[in-house]
Amino acid sequence: MSRLRSLLIVLLCLLPFIGSAKDPVSGMLERICPGSSSQFVIQLKGSPNSEEDYFELESRSGKIIIRGNSYVNIATGLNWYLKYYAGVHLSWNCMTADLPEPLPAVSSKIRRSTTLKQRYDFNYCTFSYSMAFWGWEEWEREIDWMALHGINMPLAAVGAECVWKNFFLRLGYSESEIEKIIAGPAFLAWFEMNNIEGWGGPLPKEWYASQEALQKKILERFRQWGMKPVLPGYSGMVPHDADEKFSVEISDPGLWNGLLRPCVLNPEDEHFATIADIYYEEQEKLFGKAEYYSMDPFHETATSGGVDFAKAGAEIMKAMKKRNPKAVWVLQAWSENPRDEMIESLGKGDLLILDLFSECRPMWGMDSIWKKPDGFGEHDWLFCLLENFGARVGLHGRMDQLIENFYLAKTHPMAKNIKGIGLTMEGSGNNPVMFELMSELPWREENFSKEQWIKDYCFARYGARDERLEKAWLILCSSIYNCPRGNNQQGCHESIFCARPSQNAFWVYERSKLENYYDPEDTRRAAQLFLEASDQFEGNDNFEYDLIDIVRQAIADRGRVIYQRSMADYRSYNLSSYRRERDAFLQAILLQDELLSSRKEFMVGPWISSARSLGADEGQKDLYEFNARVQITTWAGRECANKGKLHDYAHKEWNGLLKDFYYPRWKKFYDTLDKALEGGPLEEVDWYEQEKDWALQRNPYPVKAQTDPVLAARKAYDEVFSMNL
Repeated sequence: MSRLRSLLIVLLCLLPFIGSAKDPVSGMLERICPGSSSQFVIQLKGSPNSEEDYFELESRSGKIIIRGNSYVNIATGLNWYLKYYAGVHLSWNCMTADLPEPLPAVSSKIRRSTTLKQRYDFNYCTFSYSMAFWGWEEWEREIDWMALHGINMPLAAVGAECVWKNFFLRLGYSESEIEKIIAGPAFLAWFEMNNIEGWGGPLPKEWYASQEALQKKILERFRQWGMKPVLPGYSGMVPHDADEKFSVEISDPGLWNGLLRPCVLNPEDEHFATIADIYYEEQEKLFGKAEYYSMDPFHETATSGGVDFAKAGAEIMKAMKKRNPKAVWVLQAWSENPRDEMIESLGKGDLLILDLFSECRPMWGMDSIWKKPDGFGEHDWLFCLLENFGARVGLHGRMDQLIENFYLAKTHPMAKNIKGIGLTMEGSGNNPVMFELMSELPWREENFSKEQWIKDYCFARYGARDERLEKAWLILCSSIYNCPRGNNQQGCHESIFCARPSQNAFWVYERSKLENYYDPEDTRRAAQLFLEASDQFEGNDNFEYDLIDIVRQAIADRGRVIYQRSMADYRSYNLSSYRRERDAFLQAILLQDELLSSRKEFMVGPWISSARSLGADEGQKDLYEFNARVQITTWAGRECANKGKLHDYAHKEWNGLLKDFYYPRWKKFYDTLDKALEGGPLEEVDWYEQEKDWALQRNPYPVKAQTDPVLAARKAYDEVFSMNL
C-alpha cells in the first residue's frame, strides 16, 4: 500500500511537467517566467484547418484565459496580452521577464482573427548569417519567439548538409570528394541555394552528427507546436563534375561572384527522376516527409544553360509529388525568379511563392522595379518582409511602405491569391520594431497609422508610457524607419566606419544602393531623448538595448559627416581642419567600439566563441573560427572579395571588430593621405591583404558586456558630439 501511495505522490508531482509536454504554451511560459503558467488557462478550441485562425483573451477567477484554434495562435494571443496589457515585450534581446503580480485583467473579452493562415519564417541566408553556430539553447529560444509571433511554417534547413552528404555517397562520390563539395559551416546557405561549392570546408564528421541531432530536436519541437516545417527539396543540383562522374547532361551556370558553383542536372535527362528520388529517400530517412519543400532552381543566375524552364518546373514538381503527392513547392521570388515559363503550367495549389521583398520591390503586381506584369497568376503567394541583408547592424525600416503595401495586397485584384505573410530576413536579431509590426499585420483587420502603433509599441517594449521615448520613436519612425518609396537600398543605413577606405567612400557593401534619405540630426535627437530617460529606465533590458543601438546609429551618422568634412578639407589643402577632423573620425571609431562593449549583441566575441565551442579539437575550432571571421569581413577569398565585390557584405558594427579591423583600415588610409600631403606619392593599399590577416588571427574576444550601458552611452555621446570641429 505504501508503495502505491508513493507512486501516486510521484505521479502527482509529475503532472505539471506532463501537462507542459502536451501543452507547449505552458512549457514556454515556464521558460519565460518560472511558475507563471499557473496564472493562465490555455484552451485549444476549434480546428487548425478552419478557414480562419483566431485567438481570444479574457479574465476569469483571477486568471487569464487564452484560447485559439492552434497552439501557435494561442501563443500569438499570449504575446498580444503580454505586450498590450502587461507591458512586457519578449524580443530577440530578451526572452525572459518578471511578470507582474497580479496580472492585469482583460476588462472585456477580445477576439482577433485572420484568414492569412500561412505565416512563414526565414531566408536560407539566416541559417548562415545568424544561426551558423547555434545549438539547442538558441534554437529553443528562437522557436519560442516564432510561436509568440504567429509563425506556423518555418524553413527547416539545419542539417541539410547531412542529406546532401548521404545523397552524394549514393551517387558514388567518396568521403574525400564530398569534403571538396559541401561548404563550410558559415557558408552552407549558399551551397544549399546552388551558389557555391566547397568554400570554407571541409566539414568534420562530428559536424554532421551534431547537426543531424539538432535538426531532429528542432523538428520535434515544431511538431509539438503544430508548425509545418519547410524542408529543402531537390531541383537538380549536382557537383560541377557530375557529367564526368556518371554521364549525365548538366548545365553550367558559371561562377558566382568569382566562386565555383555547382551545376544543374538537366530535368530532361533520363536520370533526373531517379537521382531526385535518391535525394528525397535520404532526406526521409533522416528527417521524414514534409508537406512543403523549398526549391529555388537557377537562383541568382541570368543564364539557363540551355535548360527549358517549363520542362524543368514540371519535372521538379513531378519528383517532389512522387515522394508526397500532397506536398507544395515553396519558391522564393527574387531577382529573375520565378521564371514565368517555369511556373505557368504548374497546377494551382501546388506552388507557394514567397514575394521576398514585398516592402520595397514587390513582384505580385503593384508598381516596383521588380513588378511582374501578370503578378503570380493563379499561384498562391505570401507577402514577405526582408528588411535585413547580411545580418548587418543599423537602424532601418520602411514603415509606411510596409503598411500601405500590405493593405493594398489585401484588396488588389492581382493579389487575390495571397495566403499569408513571411519573415524573410537574411539576418535576425536586428530592428525588432519592424518584425513586431510585420507579425501583427495579419491580426489587424483595419489599416492604422504608424504613429499610434509606435506609442503602443513603446508601452509594450518598456513597460510604461513615457513622452520622451514616444517622441524619440516618432522621430525615428518618420525618418530612418520611413525609407521612402523609390529608394531601393538593401537594408540598414550603413556605418561609414565599416567601409573600405577611399576618398569617396559612401557604401560599405558596394551594391547596397545606400542613399541619404533622412537628416542625421534625427538620430542624434532620438539618442538625446533616450539619454534623458535613462535614469528612469536604467536596468530595463529592452530600453538599454535600444539606447545602445540608437546612440550607436547617431555616432555612425556623425562619423559620416566628420569623414566627408575631412575629405573636403584634404582636397582644399585646409590642413589644420583636415587634421582635426581626421583625429576626430578615428577617435569616434574607438568610442563606438567602447560603447558597443556594453551589450553582448554588439560584440564580436560571442560570434567567434560560439563558433569555436562547436569544435571537437583545436583543428576544428580553428576552422570554425576562420569561417566566422571571414564571413563578416572579406566573405571569401581575394577574387570573391574584390572582383565579386562581396567584401564587407556581412559587415558588423561590433565591439572588437571596430577596434581591430575597421580602425586599422582607416588609420592606414589617413596615414597614406598624410604622407601625400608631405610630398610623397599617394600609396595604393592592398586592402584585402590587410583584411585577410585579421581573418586568420585567433586572438580571443570578451563574450560578456564589459561596461555599463547607460554610462557607456553617455560617455560616447558626450565625447563625440562635443568634438571641436
